[in-house]
Amino acid sequence: MDISKITLKAVESTDLRFLYTHLKERDSRANISHKRMPTYQEHVKFVHSKPYSKWYVVMYGTKKIGSIYLTKMNEIGIFIKKNFQDDGVGQTTLDLLMQKHPRERFLANVNPKNKKSINFFKHNKFKLIQYTYELEPNAK
Repeated sequence: MDISKITLKAVESTDLRFLYTHLKERDSRANISHKRMPTYQEHVKFVHSKPYSKWYVVMYGTKKIGSIYLTKMNEIGIFIKKNFQDDGVGQTTLDLLMQKHPRERFLANVNPKNKKSINFFKHNKFKLIQYTYELEPNAK
């Protein structure tokens, strides 16, 4: 894979369907951002709410292959389509985001079950700083 063809394109309304399909590909057991798959309408509302300070579609030439975002609290979320993982795409994508938006520090919230993501961020010199616990008293 020619990683020089990887670019970041700001999320636009024309990316709604791709982002929704992309979200379906994620392993729900390793997810921390939601407990269930949202409906398409919920997804559209979420995207239009501009939840992140920066949100990009990862492009390989003209092909959409992933997404990456940066929250207002400097948290990075990254997901690359499965058939493009392990080719240096994640590394290049992370590097592009951090170069484009330098910060004093970056954070990554990762589900403890998501070993691949944990290893990715460890490899990139991120260190574990906390464990977070949740109580949902009214959860079924």
